[in-house]
Amino acid sequence: MRRPLVIVSIVIAALLVLGGAIAAGLAIASTLVAAISDSGAPGGRQAADEGTYDAPALEADEDFGTVEVYDVLEDGTLSPAASGVTEEVWALFVELVGADTVGSSILQFKAGDAPDSDTLAYVVQDRDPQYWTLVVNLATADDPELLVATLVHEYAHVFSYAPSQFDAKADACPTFEVIEGCVEPDAYLWAFYDTFWAGYAEHPDLENVDADIAYEFYLANEEDFVSDYAATNIGEDFAESFMTFVLEESWSPMSPTGAKLEFFTQYPELVALREQMRAGAAEELGL
Repeated sequence: MRRPLVIVSIVIAALLVLGGAIAAGLAIASTLVAAISDSGAPGGRQAADEGTYDAPALEADEDFGTVEVYDVLEDGTLSPAASGVTEEVWALFVELVGADTVGSSILQFKAGDAPDSDTLAYVVQDRDPQYWTLVVNLATADDPELLVATLVHEYAHVFSYAPSQFDAKADACPTFEVIEGCVEPDAYLWAFYDTFWAGYAEHPDLENVDADIAYEFYLANEEDFVSDYAATNIGEDFAESFMTFVLEESWSPMSPTGAKLEFFTQYPELVALREQMRAGAAEELGL
């Protein structure tokens, strides 16, 4: 996830969560979210039958060098049409999330190929907060399981930071406040915070992006997190935990990390999303 003025690389180095696991799948019509960006994404949506182009535009990217830029149409297809690995990665994301959800929430898809980059992917919220841009490092396609995990992680940012999850105009905030606004009392992130983060005597800022602070917090509470990256901030912990919830076949709710996976089972829509995602990426995950 990328926030304005601050780059937050989605580095999932210690991505091997809980034990073996693998899974992925399809869709859920949910509203979407993440970090509000005041640059880049264009705003506005093309209909599926609007003009197409012969080749994608090219754009400089801090993490991936040069990226190809595609518009996402209402039916979830790309304009211009992609080919090769780019087409395969996009098709997988559509399988995981669903064409209807993609068409109503993702405005642009950008693809670069940077094998030496630690960044796997990130999402950026458009000026119109209904829409998002998804940016993917095609180098992850060499590892199908890692690619699936990365796309699931990014989509977890999208639905957990949806505009419906925040009150952007709150005068007072009884929960916690981040750049998107005051998190709603019934939001996923508030329940996750109240269950897993509120008990720490000290924890990193909920929007922390400092890797050193995150790693110190992880080392002090290693059993609580599915990966060291999850200790970065509340959003990354939620996204890494949901990713693991999708990938893992089973877990013990009695363990600290297992309790985080069990957390998602209280939401029928997230249980359904897990099953859809597992089905959608069954081939990549060998299910």
